[in-house]
Amino acid sequence: MRKSALAAVAAVPLLLAGALVAIASTGTGSSDRPELSVSGAYMPRPAMDDMAAAYFTVKNDGDSTDQLTEVTTPLSRDVTLHTTDGSRMKHAEKLDVPAKGSLSLAHGGSHLMLGKLDHRPKVGEKIEFTLHFATSAPVKIQVPVEDASYRPED
Repeated sequence: MRKSALAAVAAVPLLLAGALVAIASTGTGSSDRPELSVSGAYMPRPAMDDMAAAYFTVKNDGDSTDQLTEVTTPLSRDVTLHTTDGSRMKHAEKLDVPAKGSLSLAHGGSHLMLGKLDHRPKVGEKIEFTLHFATSAPVKIQVPVEDASYRPED
């Protein structure tokens, strides 16, 4: 064999080892992007004809934080994100969905406020919401309308 052929044969194991290291460093099944899912969505039946609240949990199994930036629904053109500090509601431009964590919108905490309702929804009705995020694709959910006194089990 010539020297150049021997050098090429000797280089193959080094190239294979480098490829294996590159594959191992990317991991398997882990993502450096958010991996979002939504659960526990509900809307208490509004007491008024023109205003409502809605709640849900966004879970993030990914390795990167995302942010809930907007929620849209045919029920209202006026949906805003709110946080609660003590007994005061405060408008929020966005809400963080932490990596390997969750964002909980719950009675007495962060929540959605809907104004100027298209109609006053009835118990049992399902309302479509689209959740918009800073980096993830929008997520559509069906939100059931529950009795005004409904509180999910912890």
